[in-house]
Amino acid sequence: MKKDFEAIVDGKRTELFVLKNKNGLEMAVTNYGAKIVSLYVPDKTGKLVDVVLGKSSIQDYLNNQEPYFGAVCGRTANRIANGKFTLDGVEYHLAINNGPNSLHGGLKGFNAVVWDAKQLNEQTLQLTYLSKDGEEGFPGNLQVTVVYQLTDDNAVDITYHATTDKATVINLTNHSYFNLSGEGDSYIGDHELQIHADTFLPTSEVAIPYGQPEKVENTPFDFRTPHTIGERIEVQDTQLIFGNGYDHNFIINQAGQELIWAATAISPKTGIMMETYTTEPGVQLYTGNYLDGSFVGKNGHHYPKRSAFCLETQHYPDSIHQPEYPSVVLRPGETFNSRTSYRFSIK
Repeated sequence: MKKDFEAIVDGKRTELFVLKNKNGLEMAVTNYGAKIVSLYVPDKTGKLVDVVLGKSSIQDYLNNQEPYFGAVCGRTANRIANGKFTLDGVEYHLAINNGPNSLHGGLKGFNAVVWDAKQLNEQTLQLTYLSKDGEEGFPGNLQVTVVYQLTDDNAVDITYHATTDKATVINLTNHSYFNLSGEGDSYIGDHELQIHADTFLPTSEVAIPYGQPEKVENTPFDFRTPHTIGERIEVQDTQLIFGNGYDHNFIINQAGQELIWAATAISPKTGIMMETYTTEPGVQLYTGNYLDGSFVGKNGHHYPKRSAFCLETQHYPDSIHQPEYPSVVLRPGETFNSRTSYRFSIK
């Protein structure tokens, strides 16, 4: 499998790195896009199950119709309205790659570059990337470090750090597509989900938040107590129609600098439970609404609509245009720090 990820892309070598913990959990990561390729965790019978969607080789990733499987998204994850923003009086123009918006860093975001990789030990991988001033239209030379650690308490711990030499914007996330019943399982609607959020951000039909948060109470977005993902996803709700399902940012209660519980998902088939903790203020729930089964993933599996969900911890979409949102501006002398932990156990 490792040899299937060895290539030269943009003059740099791509590889596959395998992390293992003392309990037998195993995670494979490629330095192309800092992508989590596979993640094997034990189910209720002790069998190891791969819970992330992905591809079988670097060539498959290079030709992938879904470019974000398992990737780190940046320089700004999620959407920037109309592909432009003004910072310190200067207007910057970005690629328009999602309706009228710029999405996940543009045409060649962090998901599509080769990172420098160093495996620190059997359980830890460090990835670094210098995003040069003007890359994809963004200002500043941005030095980014992402560390993946597979801990002995069965968590995937992701830490992000970044510095810049010029004022810029940054919003990083990991875009793993999870199916806790195993990749290749056709539907995550039976997964039980709970989200630690009293409010969410309603959006326009092009997925840009209107501005003010709204209460989840009495809406299909109320996951304060557990509901299956599929229970209300077909309800004739304007927001669900706009998103073709869930594709919305939830505002995590008590979010701050500390690692806060954001969400819990459970598969009834495998009993695998994934708890998400983060220092980020928001989490984007995306339910694979635009997967269509037209291409082959790992193990010959096709991935139909809603065969995975994402819990993308991040700052809010389009924050640069919403001064009341937590700031995504990073200035020289400052360090961007973020941490997310996906913790696995059996329910």
